[in-house]
Amino acid sequence: MKRPFYPIIYIRGYAMTESAVEDTVADPYMGFNLGSTKLRQLVTRETVRHIFESPLVRLMKDEQYSDIYEHGSEIPSGKRPQDKAVWIYRYYEPVSKSLGSGERPEIEDYAKGLKALIDDLEVRYCTRKGAVDPALQKDFRVYLVAHSMGGLICRCLLQNISPGDARVDKVFTYATPHGGIDLRVLGNVPDFLQLNNSENFNEKRMRQYLKISNTKVPVNSLDNKFPADRFFSLVGTNHRDYNLAKWAIGPMSDGLVQIKNAYAAGSPRAFVHRSHSGHYGIVNSEEGYQNLRRFFFGNVRIDVYLDIAEIMLPEKVQKKKDKGKQVKAPYHVEVIGRVRGARWDLHRRTMSEESAIFVDYDEKVRGGKAVQLASVFLTNEAKVTPQRATLGFGIDLGILVPEYEVEGGWFNSDHYDGGYLFRDKVNLEAGRDGNGAWKLKYGFDSRTPNLTSEEADATELAGHVYSFTIPIKQDSRPGIDATLRIVSSPWNQK
Repeated sequence: MKRPFYPIIYIRGYAMTESAVEDTVADPYMGFNLGSTKLRQLVTRETVRHIFESPLVRLMKDEQYSDIYEHGSEIPSGKRPQDKAVWIYRYYEPVSKSLGSGERPEIEDYAKGLKALIDDLEVRYCTRKGAVDPALQKDFRVYLVAHSMGGLICRCLLQNISPGDARVDKVFTYATPHGGIDLRVLGNVPDFLQLNNSENFNEKRMRQYLKISNTKVPVNSLDNKFPADRFFSLVGTNHRDYNLAKWAIGPMSDGLVQIKNAYAAGSPRAFVHRSHSGHYGIVNSEEGYQNLRRFFFGNVRIDVYLDIAEIMLPEKVQKKKDKGKQVKAPYHVEVIGRVRGARWDLHRRTMSEESAIFVDYDEKVRGGKAVQLASVFLTNEAKVTPQRATLGFGIDLGILVPEYEVEGGWFNSDHYDGGYLFRDKVNLEAGRDGNGAWKLKYGFDSRTPNLTSEEADATELAGHVYSFTIPIKQDSRPGIDATLRIVSSPWNQK
């Protein structure tokens, strides 16, 4: 399998003030070069020293990418850059009073500028012997990486200015307000608040520049203009470490963008305990980079679901239900996805960090609708322990006991609110058999700590797409009868 390496274009986020604009244009990499030495210890919230050099440096070290600067400017147009190059879309330079006019254009203009950059790169990369070669044009692609409003510029390009532009192979967004920005008191950012383009985060304005006129289509929809499976949304869940706006936005957010607004509909997504920016920011994070690297260059996509057959109620609640009383019981599911040997998480949703998955009993159990836990990408080249032939990863799974609302009052005896129906770590080992088919071994920490001992039942759904099932059962009341379903499919097969 040939891994595709295309030029990467980085599009930074919103700069609210004039000083923020000047700081932005003074940085050759517009923040893509920022790293961090701080990692939150997840139990005590103490700071642990962890060196993350920056996405730019790590792409240089891990995948041999380079920047595009030479003698004080970008590589001249007559010189062909290498495929593995990181380009910075410097769209704030015209807004700068020192480098431009100081006037802010509309987001459509930023998107047109992004298209012009892609047009220019197409000519640079596809010119041979002084003329553009159609054979090279056919294979020309770029990757887009964007933070915050930068992701909306990408969507404006792909949904309005150049719908479904085939030259864009994949898009990766960090903390982009795909559904707009909601404030605690005002709700959605009002469209009349036209301060330095802040109306770009208002739903009405978003529908204009994304060309989503049908109000029945959610504003976070790609509206069939770009393949959702090639668009990744990285969602931050740490609002406490983002001091700029956390009080205005509140929990269930990265401090600026609420979780519910931080992904494009239908896109694969990961949740990480990171803030919108700052010392604990989502761009300058190991978790963010590892998701980006695997999405762009990985070879396996893993989608994890929980199929719940039944959740058993406490005996006293069950007796009331048997007598005809209506019982309401929302549940929460925690999931943490890790690769073997790493101290960081690819995916993390927990109650303590206000990011757990809400499960409605009627929809998910009675209705038989699966709970999607995670979408992760894996690659042999990014293995933490490269000497191992298999891909090792683990899933911490927790299903929490809710408050039971029984018709006529609340049930608060004989159980502890916030306790667990099920809690265990599932260790997984993926590899190929002698015929090249994927197989999956698993083991529970409660039985075989950090080991895999059993083989998951496998079904081939289509060519090289497999579904693996693992029983999840807790017989004591309250308990659960469910199946962990893991679907693996080829990724980046060229």
